[in-house]
Amino acid sequence: QVTLVESGGGLVQAGGSLRLSCAASGRRFSRYAMGWFRQAPGKEREFVATITWLTGSTNYADSAKGRFTISRDTAKNTVYLQMNSLKPEDTAVYYCAAALSRDVSLWMPRPYDYWGQGTQVTVSL
Repeated sequence: QVTLVESGGGLVQAGGSLRLSCAASGRRFSRYAMGWFRQAPGKEREFVATITWLTGSTNYADSAKGRFTISRDTAKNTVYLQMNSLKPEDTAVYYCAAALSRDVSLWMPRPYDYWGQGTQVTVSL
C-alpha cells in the first residue's frame, strides 16, 4: 500500500507564501511523475503542476506559472509546491498524486494512480 500525505496548508493573506509537502510512504514503488492538483468548492479538480521523478522535468498550469514552483527530493521521497504571491482565487484543497506510468496527459487526473487526502489552502484579502 502506498500512502501520500500532504502538509503545509493553512491560512495566509494575499501576497503571502506557503510551501506544501507531500511525503510518500508504504511499500517501495517506482513512479513516473508526481503532480499537484487543487479543488475549490463547487469546482472540478484542476491541474497545478507536475514533475517527472527521474529527470525533474516540470510543467505548470498557466495560473501557477511564475508564482509556484514544484520540486522533489528523491532521497526523502517527497514532493514540494512552493507557492508565492498567493491570491484569493488560489483558495482550494490541494492534492498531490503519483503517476506510475509514463503518460502525455499529466495535466489531467486520469494518469495518476495514488492520491493524498488533501490540505486546505485559504488565501484572504
